[in-house]
Amino acid sequence: MSLLTLRGLTASYGASQALFGVDLEIAAGEVVALMGRNGMGKTTTVKAICRMIPSEGLLRLDGRDLHPLPSHRVARLGVGLVPEGRRCFGALTVEENLIAAARPGDWTQARVTALFPRLGERLAQRAASLSGGEQQMLAIGRALMTNPRLLILDEATEGLAPIVRGEIWAAIAALRRDTGLAILIIDKSLRELAGVADRAVILERGRSVWTGALADLSADAGARHLGL
Repeated sequence: MSLLTLRGLTASYGASQALFGVDLEIAAGEVVALMGRNGMGKTTTVKAICRMIPSEGLLRLDGRDLHPLPSHRVARLGVGLVPEGRRCFGALTVEENLIAAARPGDWTQARVTALFPRLGERLAQRAASLSGGEQQMLAIGRALMTNPRLLILDEATEGLAPIVRGEIWAAIAALRRDTGLAILIIDKSLRELAGVADRAVILERGRSVWTGALADLSADAGARHLGL
């Protein structure tokens, strides 16, 4: 049984419709890449899952309809979001950011700092003073501290230095290898995604247009849907 199921999902910003039929499934422990050119509905899909915008169609987490729920209830059901732009609490320290999100479970501060040793070295440092890459690590660690069943990473490596990007991709690979966490990743890096994702779903103009293993993505489909 799928952990997350979207079928025929539509969503709008006021009178402007943004999603016209998104189909996506993620099983427990599965890593799925959500891909597409800019403006094709990837972040809107995430917002619909997390109940930040109204939507219609099938939207279920572990068989439960998410439509009636506010965002905080969806989070408590086990959806951990690393939003585009990081959005750490800049005035709080690294440790305070982690504590603020903590819920009971296997993910503790010690486990997060083992995954990201840089955070362990900066526990007393204000989040606003961290580098962009360190803030991204903190955003991922903060989401893990909620002890989610599904982790959503929205452009988690965008704009970061290559060394830091490599550290974050290594952490994602470790999560895939060592945990039963389901992960939905939005990213443009096909090479890195191919190393961690079980499947990919490509969106075009708010619709699912391709799904399958990235190894099966033909050059023609990549050019047509992703501009590769």
